[in-house]
Amino acid sequence: MNLASSCWAAHERLQLDPANQMIEMAFVRTDYMDKVKPILVTGGSGFIGSNFVLHRLSEFDNPIVNLDKLTYAGNPNNLVSVAADPRYTFVHGDICDAPLIAQLLKEHRPSALVHFAAESHVDRSILGPDAFLKTNIDGTFTLLQAAKADYESLRGEEKIAFRFLHVSTDEVYGTLSPTDSAFRENTPYAPNSPYAASKAASDHLVRAWGHTYDLPTLITNCSNNYGPFQFPEKLIPLTIVNALRGKPLPIYGDGQQVRDWLYVEDHCSAISTILAKGSIGECYNIGGNNQHTKIKAVQAVCTLLDELAPNTENCPHGRLITCVKDRPGHDRRYAIDAHKIQCDLGWFPRQSFEAGLRKTVQWYLRNLNWIEDVATGAYKQWLHENYAERNNGGACA
Repeated sequence: MNLASSCWAAHERLQLDPANQMIEMAFVRTDYMDKVKPILVTGGSGFIGSNFVLHRLSEFDNPIVNLDKLTYAGNPNNLVSVAADPRYTFVHGDICDAPLIAQLLKEHRPSALVHFAAESHVDRSILGPDAFLKTNIDGTFTLLQAAKADYESLRGEEKIAFRFLHVSTDEVYGTLSPTDSAFRENTPYAPNSPYAASKAASDHLVRAWGHTYDLPTLITNCSNNYGPFQFPEKLIPLTIVNALRGKPLPIYGDGQQVRDWLYVEDHCSAISTILAKGSIGECYNIGGNNQHTKIKAVQAVCTLLDELAPNTENCPHGRLITCVKDRPGHDRRYAIDAHKIQCDLGWFPRQSFEAGLRKTVQWYLRNLNWIEDVATGAYKQWLHENYAERNNGGACA
Protein backbone atom coordinates (compact mmCIF):
# COMPACT_ATOMS: atom_id res chain seq x y z
CA MET A 1 0.00 0.00 0.00
CA ASN A 2 1.45 3.41 -0.96
CA LEU A 3 1.55 6.42 1.37
CA ALA A 4 -1.58 8.07 -0.06
CA SER A 5 -3.59 4.85 0.22
CA SER A 6 -2.43 4.10 3.78
CA CYS A 7 -3.21 7.66 4.86
CA TRP A 8 -6.69 7.50 3.34
CA ALA A 9 -7.36 4.15 5.02
CA ALA A 10 -6.39 5.61 8.38
CA HIS A 11 -8.63 8.61 7.71
CA GLU A 12 -11.61 6.36 6.92
CA ARG A 13 -11.07 4.32 10.10
CA LEU A 14 -11.09 7.51 12.15
CA GLN A 15 -14.27 8.78 10.53
CA LEU A 16 -16.09 5.47 11.01
CA ASP A 17 -15.17 5.01 14.67
CA PRO A 18 -18.26 6.12 16.65
CA ALA A 19 -16.32 6.04 19.92
CA ASN A 20 -13.80 8.59 18.73
CA GLN A 21 -14.67 12.00 20.16
CA MET A 22 -11.75 13.86 18.61
CA ILE A 23 -13.77 14.58 15.46
CA GLU A 24 -16.47 16.36 17.42
CA MET A 25 -13.87 18.32 19.37
CA ALA A 26 -12.16 19.28 16.13
CA PHE A 27 -15.41 20.71 14.77
CA VAL A 28 -15.96 22.67 17.98
CA ARG A 29 -12.42 24.01 17.79
CA THR A 30 -12.79 24.97 14.12
CA ASP A 31 -16.03 26.83 14.86
CA TYR A 32 -14.38 28.63 17.74
CA MET A 33 -11.32 29.57 15.67
CA ASP A 34 -13.70 31.01 13.09
CA LYS A 35 -14.63 33.55 15.76
CA VAL A 36 -11.19 35.08 15.18
CA LYS A 37 -9.60 34.65 18.57
CA PRO A 38 -6.02 35.89 19.06
CA ILE A 39 -2.89 33.75 19.06
CA LEU A 40 -0.07 34.53 21.48
CA VAL A 41 3.31 33.93 19.84
CA THR A 42 6.58 33.92 21.77
CA GLY A 43 9.73 34.82 19.87
CA GLY A 44 7.74 36.22 16.97
CA SER A 45 10.50 38.61 15.91
CA GLY A 46 13.02 35.84 15.30
CA PHE A 47 13.58 33.89 12.12
CA ILE A 48 10.87 31.21 12.25
CA GLY A 49 8.59 33.23 14.52
CA SER A 50 8.45 36.24 12.20
CA ASN A 51 7.77 34.02 9.21
CA PHE A 52 4.93 32.43 11.18
CA VAL A 53 3.45 35.83 12.09
CA LEU A 54 3.54 36.90 8.44
CA HIS A 55 2.05 33.56 7.37
CA ARG A 56 -0.83 33.79 9.84
CA LEU A 57 -1.68 37.41 9.02
CA SER A 58 -1.67 36.67 5.29
CA GLU A 59 -3.69 33.43 5.48
CA PHE A 60 -5.92 33.84 8.54
CA ASP A 61 -7.87 36.55 10.35
CA ASN A 62 -6.70 35.76 13.88
CA PRO A 63 -5.00 38.68 15.65
CA ILE A 64 -1.41 38.00 16.67
CA VAL A 65 0.19 39.08 19.95
CA ASN A 66 3.97 38.80 19.59
CA LEU A 67 6.01 38.60 22.80
CA ASP A 68 9.73 38.97 22.12
CA LYS A 69 12.72 39.95 24.22
CA LEU A 70 14.57 41.24 21.12
CA THR A 71 17.88 39.55 21.77
CA TYR A 72 20.53 39.57 19.02
CA ALA A 73 18.38 37.38 16.73
CA GLY A 74 15.07 39.16 17.35
CA ASN A 75 14.58 41.88 14.78
CA PRO A 76 11.54 44.22 14.68
CA ASN A 77 12.38 45.00 11.05
CA ASN A 78 11.31 41.46 10.15
CA LEU A 79 7.72 42.54 10.77
CA VAL A 80 7.77 46.15 9.60
CA SER A 81 5.32 45.22 6.82
CA VAL A 82 2.62 44.39 9.40
CA ALA A 83 3.53 46.90 12.12
CA ALA A 84 0.48 49.04 11.29
CA ASP A 85 -1.88 46.08 10.91
CA PRO A 86 -4.58 46.40 13.61
CA ARG A 87 -4.48 42.63 14.06
CA TYR A 88 -0.82 42.75 15.14
CA THR A 89 0.36 43.63 18.65
CA PHE A 90 4.01 43.64 19.73
CA VAL A 91 4.99 43.25 23.37
CA HIS A 92 8.61 43.69 24.38
CA GLY A 93 9.22 41.21 27.17
CA ASP A 94 10.85 38.07 28.51
CA ILE A 95 9.21 34.62 28.63
CA CYS A 96 10.72 34.25 32.12
CA ASP A 97 8.54 37.17 33.32
CA ALA A 98 5.66 35.27 34.93
CA PRO A 99 3.48 38.31 35.80
CA LEU A 100 3.75 39.58 32.22
CA ILE A 101 2.74 36.20 30.75
CA ALA A 102 -0.24 35.98 33.11
CA GLN A 103 -1.29 39.51 32.16
CA LEU A 104 -1.13 38.78 28.43
CA LEU A 105 -3.17 35.59 28.77
CA LYS A 106 -5.80 37.37 30.85
CA GLU A 107 -5.96 40.43 28.62
CA HIS A 108 -6.01 38.79 25.18
CA ARG A 109 -7.68 35.41 25.92
CA PRO A 110 -5.77 33.65 23.10
CA SER A 111 -7.02 30.45 21.54
CA ALA A 112 -3.43 29.24 21.35
CA LEU A 113 0.05 29.94 22.68
CA VAL A 114 2.68 29.11 20.05
CA HIS A 115 6.10 28.94 21.67
CA PHE A 116 9.03 29.74 19.35
CA ALA A 117 11.18 31.75 21.77
CA ALA A 118 14.49 29.93 22.26
CA GLU A 119 18.23 30.19 22.12
CA SER A 120 18.81 28.05 19.06
CA HIS A 121 22.39 28.02 17.78
CA VAL A 122 24.52 24.98 18.63
CA ASP A 123 27.81 26.88 18.36
CA ARG A 124 26.64 29.56 20.78
CA SER A 125 25.47 26.86 23.20
CA ILE A 126 28.96 25.35 23.20
CA LEU A 127 30.62 28.68 23.95
CA GLY A 128 28.02 29.79 26.53
CA PRO A 129 25.37 27.27 27.61
CA ASP A 130 23.98 29.37 30.49
CA ALA A 131 21.60 31.41 28.35
CA PHE A 132 20.24 28.24 26.76
CA LEU A 133 19.29 26.74 30.11
CA LYS A 134 17.70 30.00 31.24
CA THR A 135 15.61 30.65 28.13
CA ASN A 136 14.84 27.17 26.86
CA ILE A 137 14.17 25.45 30.18
CA ASP A 138 13.25 28.15 32.71
CA GLY A 139 11.37 30.17 30.11
CA THR A 140 9.31 27.18 28.96
CA PHE A 141 8.55 26.30 32.59
CA THR A 142 7.32 29.86 33.22
CA LEU A 143 5.05 29.72 30.18
CA LEU A 144 3.65 26.34 31.17
CA GLN A 145 2.86 27.50 34.69
CA ALA A 146 1.11 30.63 33.45
CA ALA A 147 -0.80 28.70 30.77
CA LYS A 148 -1.86 26.06 33.31
CA ALA A 149 -3.22 28.67 35.72
CA ASP A 150 -5.07 30.48 32.94
CA TYR A 151 -6.39 27.26 31.39
CA GLU A 152 -7.94 26.21 34.69
CA SER A 153 -9.98 29.42 34.67
CA LEU A 154 -11.41 28.83 31.18
CA ARG A 155 -14.89 27.50 30.52
CA GLY A 156 -16.86 26.13 27.56
CA GLU A 157 -15.58 26.85 24.06
CA GLU A 158 -12.54 28.72 25.33
CA LYS A 159 -11.35 25.67 27.23
CA ILE A 160 -12.05 23.25 24.38
CA ALA A 161 -10.20 25.43 21.89
CA PHE A 162 -7.04 26.33 23.79
CA ARG A 163 -3.72 24.81 22.71
CA PHE A 164 -0.15 25.17 23.95
CA LEU A 165 2.08 24.40 20.95
CA HIS A 166 5.77 24.00 21.68
CA VAL A 167 8.15 24.29 18.72
CA SER A 168 11.19 22.04 19.09
CA THR A 169 13.91 20.46 16.97
CA ASP A 170 15.02 17.14 15.54
CA GLU A 171 18.34 17.60 17.35
CA VAL A 172 16.78 16.18 20.54
CA TYR A 173 16.99 12.73 18.92
CA GLY A 174 20.77 12.83 18.58
CA THR A 175 22.61 11.65 15.48
CA LEU A 176 22.11 8.98 12.81
CA SER A 177 24.50 6.84 10.83
CA PRO A 178 24.20 6.85 7.02
CA THR A 179 22.10 3.66 7.14
CA ASP A 180 19.88 4.41 10.15
CA SER A 181 16.16 4.94 9.69
CA ALA A 182 14.91 8.52 9.96
CA PHE A 183 13.74 9.98 13.26
CA ARG A 184 10.18 9.09 14.23
CA GLU A 185 8.10 10.53 17.03
CA ASN A 186 8.94 7.52 19.22
CA THR A 187 12.70 7.72 18.61
CA PRO A 188 14.46 7.85 22.02
CA TYR A 189 15.91 11.22 22.93
CA ALA A 190 19.73 11.40 22.87
CA PRO A 191 20.74 15.09 22.68
CA ASN A 192 24.43 15.71 22.03
CA SER A 193 24.86 19.49 22.40
CA PRO A 194 23.93 21.91 25.18
CA TYR A 195 21.35 23.41 22.82
CA ALA A 196 19.77 20.03 22.03
CA ALA A 197 19.80 19.05 25.71
CA SER A 198 18.01 22.25 26.69
CA LYS A 199 15.35 21.68 24.03
CA ALA A 200 14.94 18.05 25.08
CA ALA A 201 14.38 19.22 28.65
CA SER A 202 11.75 21.71 27.51
CA ASP A 203 10.01 18.99 25.45
CA HIS A 204 9.82 16.79 28.54
CA LEU A 205 8.37 19.64 30.59
CA VAL A 206 5.65 20.25 28.00
CA ARG A 207 4.79 16.57 27.87
CA ALA A 208 4.67 16.35 31.66
CA TRP A 209 2.37 19.38 32.01
CA GLY A 210 0.05 17.82 29.46
CA HIS A 211 0.04 14.43 31.17
CA THR A 212 -0.12 15.60 34.78
CA TYR A 213 -2.20 18.76 34.56
CA ASP A 214 -4.26 18.02 31.42
CA LEU A 215 -2.91 21.13 29.69
CA PRO A 216 -3.78 20.68 25.98
CA THR A 217 -0.23 20.55 24.62
CA LEU A 218 1.26 19.85 21.21
CA ILE A 219 4.95 19.38 20.40
CA THR A 220 6.59 19.76 16.99
CA ASN A 221 10.10 18.62 16.13
CA CYS A 222 11.35 20.17 12.91
CA SER A 223 14.40 19.67 10.72
CA ASN A 224 16.86 22.39 9.60
CA ASN A 225 14.95 25.51 8.55
CA TYR A 226 16.14 28.01 5.95
CA GLY A 227 14.57 30.99 4.22
CA PRO A 228 14.03 34.76 4.60
CA PHE A 229 14.99 36.58 7.83
CA GLN A 230 17.39 33.90 9.08
CA PHE A 231 20.14 35.45 11.18
CA PRO A 232 23.46 35.20 9.31
CA GLU A 233 25.22 32.90 11.75
CA LYS A 234 23.42 29.84 10.36
CA LEU A 235 24.96 28.02 7.42
CA ILE A 236 22.92 29.21 4.42
CA PRO A 237 22.67 32.95 5.22
CA LEU A 238 26.28 32.96 6.47
CA THR A 239 27.34 31.50 3.12
CA ILE A 240 25.38 34.15 1.20
CA VAL A 241 26.69 37.05 3.28
CA ASN A 242 30.32 35.91 3.27
CA ALA A 243 30.28 35.08 -0.43
CA LEU A 244 29.00 38.55 -1.33
CA ARG A 245 31.76 40.09 0.79
CA GLY A 246 34.49 37.86 -0.56
CA LYS A 247 35.11 36.22 2.81
CA PRO A 248 35.85 32.52 3.42
CA LEU A 249 32.86 30.17 3.47
CA PRO A 250 33.58 27.99 6.53
CA ILE A 251 32.71 24.29 6.38
CA TYR A 252 33.13 22.23 9.53
CA GLY A 253 35.33 19.15 9.06
CA ASP A 254 34.69 17.36 5.76
CA GLY A 255 31.27 18.97 5.23
CA GLN A 256 29.57 15.59 4.87
CA GLN A 257 27.12 16.16 7.72
CA VAL A 258 23.63 15.43 6.40
CA ARG A 259 20.61 17.57 7.24
CA ASP A 260 16.96 17.48 6.17
CA TRP A 261 16.37 21.00 4.84
CA LEU A 262 12.92 22.50 5.49
CA TYR A 263 11.83 25.76 3.84
CA VAL A 264 10.50 28.01 6.58
CA GLU A 265 7.16 28.72 4.89
CA ASP A 266 6.49 24.97 4.78
CA HIS A 267 7.26 24.79 8.49
CA CYS A 268 4.80 27.61 9.21
CA SER A 269 2.02 25.93 7.24
CA ALA A 270 2.68 22.69 9.14
CA ILE A 271 2.29 24.47 12.48
CA SER A 272 -1.00 26.00 11.35
CA THR A 273 -2.19 22.55 10.29
CA ILE A 274 -1.26 21.08 13.66
CA LEU A 275 -3.01 23.92 15.49
CA ALA A 276 -6.20 23.24 13.55
CA LYS A 277 -6.16 19.44 13.39
CA GLY A 278 -3.53 18.05 15.77
CA SER A 279 -4.54 15.68 18.56
CA ILE A 280 -3.95 16.90 22.11
CA GLY A 281 -0.84 15.44 23.71
CA GLU A 282 0.73 14.38 20.43
CA CYS A 283 4.14 15.12 18.96
CA TYR A 284 4.57 15.72 15.23
CA ASN A 285 7.81 15.57 13.25
CA ILE A 286 8.06 18.17 10.48
CA GLY A 287 10.58 17.58 7.70
CA GLY A 288 11.29 18.91 4.24
CA ASN A 289 12.10 15.53 2.68
CA ASN A 290 15.36 17.09 1.45
CA GLN A 291 18.43 15.33 2.84
CA HIS A 292 21.66 16.94 1.66
CA THR A 293 25.15 17.36 3.05
CA LYS A 294 26.22 20.74 4.35
CA ILE A 295 28.90 21.10 1.70
CA LYS A 296 26.34 20.38 -1.02
CA ALA A 297 24.12 23.13 0.42
CA VAL A 298 27.02 25.59 0.35
CA GLN A 299 27.97 24.61 -3.19
CA ALA A 300 24.34 25.05 -4.29
CA VAL A 301 24.27 28.56 -2.78
CA CYS A 302 27.50 29.42 -4.63
CA THR A 303 26.07 28.18 -7.92
CA LEU A 304 22.96 30.34 -7.45
CA LEU A 305 25.07 33.39 -6.59
CA ASP A 306 27.15 32.83 -9.72
CA GLU A 307 23.89 32.94 -11.69
CA LEU A 308 22.05 35.71 -9.81
CA ALA A 309 25.02 37.95 -8.91
CA PRO A 310 27.49 37.26 -11.71
CA ASN A 311 29.09 40.71 -11.73
CA THR A 312 30.62 40.58 -8.26
CA GLU A 313 34.38 40.40 -8.06
CA ASN A 314 34.07 37.24 -5.97
CA CYS A 315 32.67 35.11 -8.78
CA PRO A 316 32.95 32.12 -8.98
CA HIS A 317 31.92 32.02 -5.36
CA GLY A 318 32.77 28.35 -4.83
CA ARG A 319 36.47 29.20 -4.64
CA LEU A 320 35.80 30.78 -1.23
CA ILE A 321 34.80 27.46 0.38
CA THR A 322 37.22 26.64 3.21
CA CYS A 323 37.22 23.71 5.60
CA VAL A 324 37.76 24.57 9.26
CA LYS A 325 38.19 22.51 12.42
CA ASP A 326 35.01 20.66 13.27
CA ARG A 327 32.97 21.72 16.27
CA PRO A 328 32.86 19.45 19.35
CA GLY A 329 30.23 16.70 19.24
CA HIS A 330 29.05 17.58 15.73
CA ASP A 331 26.10 15.31 14.85
CA ARG A 332 26.69 13.46 11.59
CA ARG A 333 23.17 13.09 10.21
CA TYR A 334 19.60 14.18 10.90
CA ALA A 335 16.62 12.84 8.97
CA ILE A 336 12.89 13.23 9.65
CA ASP A 337 10.20 10.62 9.07
CA ALA A 338 7.11 12.82 8.59
CA HIS A 339 4.58 10.05 7.91
CA LYS A 340 2.55 10.93 11.00
CA ILE A 341 1.73 14.52 10.03
CA GLN A 342 1.24 13.44 6.44
CA CYS A 343 -1.09 10.54 7.23
CA ASP A 344 -2.98 11.97 10.19
CA LEU A 345 -3.24 15.62 9.18
CA GLY A 346 -2.67 15.66 5.42
CA TRP A 347 0.30 18.05 5.46
CA PHE A 348 3.14 17.78 2.95
CA PRO A 349 6.05 20.16 2.24
CA ARG A 350 5.58 22.13 -0.96
CA GLN A 351 9.09 23.39 -1.67
CA SER A 352 11.90 21.30 -3.08
CA PHE A 353 15.36 22.20 -1.80
CA GLU A 354 16.30 23.68 -5.15
CA ALA A 355 13.20 25.91 -5.37
CA GLY A 356 13.35 26.98 -1.72
CA LEU A 357 17.05 27.78 -1.92
CA ARG A 358 16.54 29.92 -5.03
CA LYS A 359 13.82 31.91 -3.23
CA THR A 360 16.12 32.31 -0.24
CA VAL A 361 19.11 33.59 -2.21
CA GLN A 362 16.86 35.96 -4.17
CA TRP A 363 15.42 37.34 -0.93
CA TYR A 364 18.85 38.08 0.54
CA LEU A 365 20.00 39.74 -2.68
CA ARG A 366 16.91 41.98 -2.58
CA ASN A 367 17.41 42.80 1.10
CA LEU A 368 21.07 43.75 1.47
CA ASN A 369 20.09 46.56 3.84
CA TRP A 370 18.53 44.00 6.19
CA ILE A 371 21.84 42.15 6.27
CA GLU A 372 23.73 45.33 7.12
CA ASP A 373 21.27 46.20 9.87
CA VAL A 374 21.69 42.87 11.69
CA ALA A 375 25.48 42.69 11.29
CA THR A 376 26.24 44.55 14.52
CA GLY A 377 29.57 44.74 16.26
CA ALA A 378 28.45 42.07 18.75
CA TYR A 379 27.60 39.69 15.91
CA LYS A 380 30.96 40.31 14.23
CA GLN A 381 32.74 39.65 17.53
CA TRP A 382 30.90 36.35 17.93
CA LEU A 383 31.89 35.27 14.42
CA HIS A 384 35.52 35.99 15.28
CA GLU A 385 35.34 34.01 18.53
CA ASN A 386 33.67 31.02 16.90
CA TYR A 387 35.73 30.70 13.73
CA ALA A 388 39.12 32.34 14.34
CA GLU A 389 40.73 29.39 16.14
CA ARG A 390 39.13 26.80 13.87
CA ASN A 391 40.30 28.28 10.60
CA ASN A 392 43.18 26.28 9.20
CA GLY A 393 42.84 27.85 5.78
CA GLY A 394 42.40 24.49 4.07
CA ALA A 395 40.40 23.95 0.90
CA CYS A 396 37.70 21.30 1.16
CA ALA A 397 38.22 18.09 -0.75
